[in-house]
Amino acid sequence: MRIAIASGKGGTGKTTVAVNLYYQLSKYLENQVQLIDCDVEEPNDLLFIPKAEKSNTNKVYSLVPKIDREKCTFCKKCSEWCEFNAISIVKNLKFAEVNKDLCHSCGACSVACNFDAISEYQNPIGTISEYTTTFGSGVIEGRLEIGSSMQTSLIRALKKQTNNPEMLQLLDAPPGTSCPVVETVSGAAYVILVTEPTPFGEYDLMLTVELLNDLKIPFGVIVNKAGLGNHSVYEFLNKNKIELIGEIPFSKEFAVNYSRGALLDQISEEMEIFYQSTAERLLELTGIRKLNN
Repeated sequence: MRIAIASGKGGTGKTTVAVNLYYQLSKYLENQVQLIDCDVEEPNDLLFIPKAEKSNTNKVYSLVPKIDREKCTFCKKCSEWCEFNAISIVKNLKFAEVNKDLCHSCGACSVACNFDAISEYQNPIGTISEYTTTFGSGVIEGRLEIGSSMQTSLIRALKKQTNNPEMLQLLDAPPGTSCPVVETVSGAAYVILVTEPTPFGEYDLMLTVELLNDLKIPFGVIVNKAGLGNHSVYEFLNKNKIELIGEIPFSKEFAVNYSRGALLDQISEEMEIFYQSTAERLLELTGIRKLNN
């Protein structure tokens, strides 16, 4: 079973919640919970996990077409079939080229070509690495190749390689509401949205709520940095009958610990109680306790 932790914008505390929930849930589920870092452009969950050791790494590739100009008739059929405008053909110049950053490896161009002018090669888009930790069942991280724009493809591969219905998996999603986020939350049993009580936080929360409603995925909200900003985010939650899972009060001390990579060090009693109750609420909402039976 998968639970995704998402936010409409960066800097709201999504990773903070993901790491702390992984720590707390591991107390209930022992070796039945994993943390999967799907923020492949900037994975940073491991910065806050003490004594994590890499156990395995796999390279991920996408198949990119290559056009043989000796066989190509420059008919443009492959270009016309490409939904992503990744193929450029100029017949007068006998020019044919594929933009690998636009290609989505759908294979349509290969089907379209009647002259056997298109072959495919493996283009590296990132890595998937597994780490053992002193609690839980480990952290799995996707890391995008520098310069690659295939975030969604890497996240899809990450989810496919880590699919384990016997395990509770926490997916730390990228910020925003674009395709990488949609790919991350798709198939999740529940989504935790992390927001902050500011106009920016409320606006981006509204976009994410709309997305999850369209996807028909159940969700609840955690308000981070409570006590700052205004109350309009709470009015939005009440108006739309969205569950408020809990609040994380603003704390300068906690922010300092975060900047040092010490999220799990010297957790205050208040924060300990919050994450314990949140973990128990998740178990109740999703029926995950059945994993222990």
